[in-house]
Amino acid sequence: MKILVCISHVPDTTSKINFTENDTKFDSNGVQYVINPYDEFALTRAMWFKEKQGATITVVNVGTVNTEATLRKALAIGADDAIRVNTEATDGFAVAKELAEVVKKGGFDLILAGKESIDYNGGMVPGMLAALLDYNFVNACIGLEIEGDSATISREIDGGKETLSSKLPLVIAGQKGLVEEKDLRIPNMRGIMMARKKPLTIVEATSNEISTKSTSFEKPVAKSACKIVDADNVDELINLLHNEAKVI
Repeated sequence: MKILVCISHVPDTTSKINFTENDTKFDSNGVQYVINPYDEFALTRAMWFKEKQGATITVVNVGTVNTEATLRKALAIGADDAIRVNTEATDGFAVAKELAEVVKKGGFDLILAGKESIDYNGGMVPGMLAALLDYNFVNACIGLEIEGDSATISREIDGGKETLSSKLPLVIAGQKGLVEEKDLRIPNMRGIMMARKKPLTIVEATSNEISTKSTSFEKPVAKSACKIVDADNVDELINLLHNEAKVI
C-alpha cells in the first residue's frame, strides 16, 4: 500500500503573532514552524500501517524552500521519501490542485491529511483534493483500519460517531482520535541521521493561478483584566455578574 501524507508547515502555537505592512502581511520573523498537529496525527497513523502492513509513506508539502525542515522532520519520524511542490501556499484551491497532480503521478492508494491547518484553519484542502481526484472522502476521522483494498473508517458526527466502509483509493482528513497524543513520534538521533539520506524531490508547480488572497489581518480583542472577588462576598459577585458581565 502506498500512502501519501499531506504536511502543512505552520507556526508553533506558542509563537507570538504579528503583522506588517499595515496589517496586510504575516510577520514570520522569530516564528518557529512545526508540522501541523492534525497532519502529525495522520503521519503517525501512516507509520502504524508501515510497521504492521509494510506500507510505504511519502510526505508532500506545497511550499517554498523554508518548509524543507518540516519535511525532514517527517522523514526523521519514519516517512520513506518527501516531495515539495515549489510554490507558496497562499490559496487552498491552488494547493489542492498541486496535491492532485502529485497523487495522479504517484499512484497512491491512501491519502492522509489533517482536517485543517492551525494557521488559517480553512479546513478545505482535503475535501477539494478528493473532489479533484473523484475519490471517496471522510472528514473528521477518528479511526481507520485497512484490510486489502477495503477501509473501515470512524468519524465524529453531532452527538456521536459514525462508522463507514470504503474501497481504496481514499482521502482521509484526520484529527485527534485517529491516534492519541501519547502515540505521536519524537524523532530520535538515528531517525534524524537517516532523514538526511532519504529522497526529497522538488517539483515545480503546474499552475500559478490564485483564486483568493488575504487582504488584511486583525488580532482578537485583548482580554480584559481579571477581577478577584473574596469568596465570602457573594453579593459583590452577583452584582458583577449581573451588572458588568451581564451573564445573569
